[in-house]
Amino acid sequence: MRNKRVLLLVEIAIFAALGFVLDFVAFKMPQGGSVSLVMIPIVLIAFRRGVIAGMLTGLLVGLLQIVSGLISVAPLSFSFVVMQVILDYLIAYAVVGFAGVMRKQYFSENSKTKMRLITIIVTAVFIGSFLRYFVHVITGIFFFGMYAEEGQNLLIYSSVYNATYMIPVFLLTAVVTSLLFLTAPRLLNPEKS
Repeated sequence: MRNKRVLLLVEIAIFAALGFVLDFVAFKMPQGGSVSLVMIPIVLIAFRRGVIAGMLTGLLVGLLQIVSGLISVAPLSFSFVVMQVILDYLIAYAVVGFAGVMRKQYFSENSKTKMRLITIIVTAVFIGSFLRYFVHVITGIFFFGMYAEEGQNLLIYSSVYNATYMIPVFLLTAVVTSLLFLTAPRLLNPEKS
C-alpha cells in the first residue's frame, strides 16, 4: 500500500514537471495568459489517477510557475497581487484536474468506439478548460480591469480577453489528448505502465 502511495506522488511530481516544461513552448499574451501544452499532463494524470491527483498536479504546476517567477501580475498592492497569483496560478491550474470526472465514463465498457472515446475526452478537456477560463475571467475583472477602455464592461472585457487564449488552449489540448489517449491507451492505466 505504501509503495502505491509513493508511486502516485512520484507520478504527480513527474506530470507537474512535464506540464511546467511544456508551458515554455507557448505564445504569450500581453497582460498574461498563453497558448501552450501545459494542460495535457494535468488531464492525463486526471484520467490516469482521478480528480484529486489531477488537481494536485495542476496545483504543483501553478506553484512551479510562481517559484520560478514566470508569472504575470497586475500592478497592484501586495495583498491584491497575492490574491491574484493564488487565483491565476494555483486555483486556475488545479481546477483543470476536474477533467477527471469523465474518467469513469472513459473506462466503462459502453465507451469502446473511437467516436465515443473522443467525445468523452473532449468533454473532459472542456470541463477543465472552462473552469480554468472561469477563474481567469474572475481575476481579469478584479485585477486587470485597468487595461479595459474607460466605460467598458469589465465582464465582457475579461471574458473576451481570456477567450483569445483559452479557446486555442482548449482546442489544442483536446486534439493532442484525443490522439494520445487513442494511440497510447496504456498511458491511462497505472497497472499496465
